[in-house]
Amino acid sequence: MIVYNLRCRNAHEFEGWFRDSTAFDEQQKGGALTCPVCESRKVEKAIMAPAVAGTKKSAPSESEARQMRQFMTGLRQYVQNNADYVGPNFAEEARKIHYGETEHRHIYGEATLEEAKELVEEGVDVAPLPPDLDGAN
Repeated sequence: MIVYNLRCRNAHEFEGWFRDSTAFDEQQKGGALTCPVCESRKVEKAIMAPAVAGTKKSAPSESEARQMRQFMTGLRQYVQNNADYVGPNFAEEARKIHYGETEHRHIYGEATLEEAKELVEEGVDVAPLPPDLDGAN
């Protein structure tokens, strides 16, 4: 996974997580990147400060906390708008897709911690969905 600081045409900054740099390039060219604040599709990489090992971490500022909430809300909305909800059948459906027993598609749903661990051990790509921070969904 790679994390980029991103900025939309309206100067909203947020983070984007990608499988690799190629995934970012493909999503940017395909217009799949969307600002979680204004929904602009004109998104580019912002300047990133290098990570320095051993530096003391402080609590996020109010602005950073707001940006994190915006990112998590945007990610959750993106998944809900672009994936099929499979409810408690998530583990079963994820396995069917992984093993080619059904068509490839993006899904989300519920799984127990044990089911999620088993999927990871099998090599199935899964990730937890951020919580619903605004209570709207």
